[in-house]
Amino acid sequence: MESNQPEIVETEVGTFEIIKNYKEAYDTKSFTERYVDYFDKYEIIVGDFSAEMLRLKGFNKNAQHKIYDYLNESAVPNAPYFILRRISATVTDNENSKE
Repeated sequence: MESNQPEIVETEVGTFEIIKNYKEAYDTKSFTERYVDYFDKYEIIVGDFSAEMLRLKGFNKNAQHKIYDYLNESAVPNAPYFILRRISATVTDNENSKE
């Protein structure tokens, strides 16, 4: 029996819903190792494997229609990829200290 519940992953950099996990590409360890603060501003993050290396690309909600164009034009054909939607960011120590 297949569940219609979204798959949620909690990482050091935030909580995400897995929208697509083509060829089981998503791995929390690889994702958090490649993630940099630059991606904090994006609601959607796409990861694809090219030459056995994970590449990340961020998209805003209003640009999500460009995701498949990006994958078709920039990723290796039929490469494993995943699409994550940010649910919440992880609160950092700096944010905790704001008054």
